[in-house]
Amino acid sequence: MSGNKWFIFVLAALILGACSPKVRTVPSSTVKTTTENPVTKPVKPAEKPPVKTPEAKASVISLILPFGLDHAAGGQRYTAAKLKMANMSVEYYQGFKLALDSLTANGSNYKLQIFDSKDDAAQAHSLGLNPQVKNSEIIVGPVFPDDVKAFTAMLTSARKPIVSPLSPAAPATFKNQNLVTMTPPLEYHAMGAATFIAKSIKPKKVFILNSGFSAEKLYTSPFKRTLDSLSKRKIQVVNITVVRGNLTPLAAQLSNKDQNIFLVPSTKQAFLMVTLKSLDTLSKKFPVTLFGHPNWEKYTFLKAALLQRLNTHITSTDKVNYKSAETNTFLRSYRRTYHAEPTDYAIKGFDQGLYFGKLLADGENMNKPDLQDFTGLHNSFHFIKKPGLGWINTHVDILRYQNFDLKKVE
Repeated sequence: MSGNKWFIFVLAALILGACSPKVRTVPSSTVKTTTENPVTKPVKPAEKPPVKTPEAKASVISLILPFGLDHAAGGQRYTAAKLKMANMSVEYYQGFKLALDSLTANGSNYKLQIFDSKDDAAQAHSLGLNPQVKNSEIIVGPVFPDDVKAFTAMLTSARKPIVSPLSPAAPATFKNQNLVTMTPPLEYHAMGAATFIAKSIKPKKVFILNSGFSAEKLYTSPFKRTLDSLSKRKIQVVNITVVRGNLTPLAAQLSNKDQNIFLVPSTKQAFLMVTLKSLDTLSKKFPVTLFGHPNWEKYTFLKAALLQRLNTHITSTDKVNYKSAETNTFLRSYRRTYHAEPTDYAIKGFDQGLYFGKLLADGENMNKPDLQDFTGLHNSFHFIKKPGLGWINTHVDILRYQNFDLKKVE
């Protein structure tokens, strides 16, 4: 990430000059007069000026990210948290712009306007009133939920797509019919896991091991609702609150032959360490298949060997296939352009820039119920539209631990 720090300071000038008109100087013509007799010359037919292909109309995109450029001013400095945020913004911007550049090479035309939200709700509110932003065809950002809420409150009547590029916050938080949520919220992870269980495993029972925290209902409620709907309530859901890892009462309900399906929706380290250890002991007598919270992928305290023994599955939107030809083409282009390694944010920016850039280039109308499906490097997009909430990407992948790594289940 440190390779991008120089760009933060240059970006201030870029933002200020992004919309400046470019003036082309045309030399004035000079007329010469003479008193000499003109020499008669053969008259040549006038050459026809070359026909210029009309340039495609520029599609205007506004990108609103928390660069925090006020911290780059003289006498100011970035804190570690603000610098991390700025680097994230630069990386996303670089990926997004690289996508537009690749489309421009094929004849498309874009005007990319960059604005700094400063991770400040008041600044986001102000940008929502900015005519340059409001007149864009697509607005990408702000990033964080509080900023999105303040920004979208100013654009309730405008029929402009407002892309929430990175936040998995539920669209009900913002209640804006023009919002495009790119990162699937938690309920769609739960629905994805339930769909996979109902269609691919088809067990008789699913055991949900709860820690007792009410926040887990954000996962378990849509999970059970989806499982009940798909199986017509033929798959029994057994809810259990686990205390100190005690799973002994479950033994009488488990099968010695068929896979016993467990869902653990917790993200609490202490609970997970004790409960998964008990589940590991149980797996020595009974076949176990475990489904976990999508955040487990980030937890270093969960060891791959344990998760593999438990045949653990998780849902994810963040899996990049570094062996694919498309990914390697992107990597070479990014390194050549920016002399740095792309992060997840850069790849997300590239996917989203390519998706929306193509929609604009193809003249697609964003104000319609269905948006095109898209398979990206980082994630795929499958949108549904909900009244008053906008479009929501619902695509999640099912990953399973194999050879001490997460592999996509085909």
